[in-house]
Amino acid sequence: MNEISETLDAIGLLCPLPVLKARKRLKPLPVGAVLQLLSDDPAAVIDVPHFCNETGHTFLGMSDADGHQAYLIRKGVRP
Repeated sequence: MNEISETLDAIGLLCPLPVLKARKRLKPLPVGAVLQLLSDDPAAVIDVPHFCNETGHTFLGMSDADGHQAYLIRKGVRP
């Protein structure tokens, strides 16, 4: 199970704000911490996995919630 370290509510924000806010929120977290990003931006389904791939974080998955999605990101280290 992935224990959530922090939750970022980006509901109502459009691309690229959810990913930019996730980047800022992940910065002070320790490696291995899990950020839950809540977003209703249709582009986030593409943007969040791409952001993880480009920055060395691990995309743990997405689930649908009440009118939005919840994305899980594990903070990694860039090699």
